[in-house]
Amino acid sequence: MTAEAIRETQAAVDAVAQQSRARLVAFLASQSRDVAAAEDALQEAFEAALTTWPMQGRPRNPEAWLLTVARHRLIDRMRRDRDSGDPEDIERLAAAEQEPEALEIPDRRLALLFACTHPAIDAAIRAPLMLQVVLGLQASQIASVFLMSPVAMAQRLVRAKAKIRQAGIPFRVPERSELPERLEGVLAAVYATYSEGWIDAAGTDASRRELAGEAIYLGRLLAELLPEEPEAWGLLALVLYAEARRPARRSAQGEFVPLSEQQTELWDAAMIDEAENALRRASALGHIGRFQLEAAIQSAHVERRRTGRVAWCAILELYEALVRLTGSPVAQINRAVALAEVEGAEAGLHALEGVAADVRVRTYQPYWAARAELLARTGARASALEAYEIAIGMEPDPAVRQFLEKKRSADSVLVRPTQPC
Repeated sequence: MTAEAIRETQAAVDAVAQQSRARLVAFLASQSRDVAAAEDALQEAFEAALTTWPMQGRPRNPEAWLLTVARHRLIDRMRRDRDSGDPEDIERLAAAEQEPEALEIPDRRLALLFACTHPAIDAAIRAPLMLQVVLGLQASQIASVFLMSPVAMAQRLVRAKAKIRQAGIPFRVPERSELPERLEGVLAAVYATYSEGWIDAAGTDASRRELAGEAIYLGRLLAELLPEEPEAWGLLALVLYAEARRPARRSAQGEFVPLSEQQTELWDAAMIDEAENALRRASALGHIGRFQLEAAIQSAHVERRRTGRVAWCAILELYEALVRLTGSPVAQINRAVALAEVEGAEAGLHALEGVAADVRVRTYQPYWAARAELLARTGARASALEAYEIAIGMEPDPAVRQFLEKKRSADSVLVRPTQPC
């Protein structure tokens, strides 16, 4: 076995793993009802390929070869372990044997996503579980993103997979009557994954940068597998709009650049076009949801590429619709900011007062940053300084802290013209 053969085999195995791992795990798990055992068996199949392919040659259908080996390992494991080796599952796996070269592997990835985000699974672990099971990320990678120790994350992932097996969580796409509620959990998990990657604005944290890309992959997968679900297209549009702006979120010196001041020529035009197409697909399906509205807001911001002005009237209208739909305090805060651009800072402050009673916003940094700016624009200097202090103290990003500190130290009152609708 030459070094060149070993390198070629490793590259071939890596390519199959990247393209097909999720599909293979999903199929094995749907047959065995044991995610962890399916992952282990597939890993053993990958290891077997590294030693077998250089000597016997790469099979014509690498996926089928891997699945056959993994199925054999899985059956052996289940027969040895009486606790997990349900005779019906073993029989189903054994009965599925086919000639490797002729095998067509059904796509069970969507069913796997729904299993990972089943209501019986703790909501806090759904996104990490999805990242590991569907995308193959290591517990240590996921732990660093979700600010948890690798050991603790690994333990929680193991428990979640055991829960899937012990509770008999089905590997299936929910019935139409169940789908809206269940789909919301899947979409929320994908969006939470993207949000974790979005935190790293400069793209210097490799794990977070990878996370944003993986979330976009999942968004595309959901839209592909659920083409008649408008919110799947809405989510895809939303994350694409956000990711398109990444190159403009920091200056060449690493300084934070707010959305309204970003250089639009730095935005990724191809990604924006894909987002616009996804949003149009969602709109054509005739049912408005949260992710579509949030994507539409981003689309309104994108208008500045063509007009040179922020479409604040459209943004305000969309935030009002989002508030009516969700009642979210975050949406209410953003509505107040948009209202200030249309009717003035006093109107925005009055709207902020309406959400201040919600105890959740008291620990939400953007609330204090918005309050500080609007107070400064009305000339309430002392109150603005106090709000800036709170916002700065809550902000973990050094570049954003520096941006807020500059605004806090500005001597003049910022007077901004409004855009009456």
